[in-house]
Amino acid sequence: MNAEIIKKASAVFFALLKENVIDESSEQFHAYYEPEVRQTVLMLADESGTYIIESPKRIHLVVQPTGSVFATNFTHMRDKHKQVESKKHFHLLSVIVMAFLAMIDRNQAAKIRTKREGITYYALERQVNEVITTWAALLKEKPTFSEEYMIDMDEIVTTWTYMEVDTDEPGHKKGNKRTRIGQIANAMRLLETEGMIVVLDRDDIPKAFPKTELFERIEYLYHDYDRYEQFKELMTTRGDENAENPSH
Repeated sequence: MNAEIIKKASAVFFALLKENVIDESSEQFHAYYEPEVRQTVLMLADESGTYIIESPKRIHLVVQPTGSVFATNFTHMRDKHKQVESKKHFHLLSVIVMAFLAMIDRNQAAKIRTKREGITYYALERQVNEVITTWAALLKEKPTFSEEYMIDMDEIVTTWTYMEVDTDEPGHKKGNKRTRIGQIANAMRLLETEGMIVVLDRDDIPKAFPKTELFERIEYLYHDYDRYEQFKELMTTRGDENAENPSH
């Protein structure tokens, strides 16, 4: 392997480490598709516990869930994202993010609509509340339901149930981190920090607009995992096909 190939491959890999995603406007994007460079980048990714997602116009670098030199524990994540106060809040934020993904990962028409119109925090709050209300009923009927799905449902249900509820009335003060809308905002901030969504109208009625990068992650990464599909099914509540437009 000559030095020029190693130099190009290293430039591509470290650009991905810095940006997470590079697109066709980047010099590194085009360098990556030189066969020997690509092979070397894939080797570097494999050795570091990461892997590459290739889409027609972008390249993503994704950390493997286990065995990666870049994997961080909960404490490190909390240092980076101050809104993640405890593990129970982390679990709740994970449910909120998954509910958001389930709302946008539907048919093509729904994907186009959510990308164009976004999803309001209040619509997402209603979806999460419906999911958690359903979980609470299931746990009453079958206490072992949480164990079967390996999800800390009991604590998530309790945390959400006793959290202050916000409304979308005009002039209502935006929720803080102790409220449901505040937790929605925290969850969306995680995706925004990773460049997966754009948040607009922060001081009025905040909306989250999924970016193409997020749809690519779902298509090229999450759809390969049975666990994602299983969790997504838990996010899909009865009657949601007739639910109101999530942009409101």
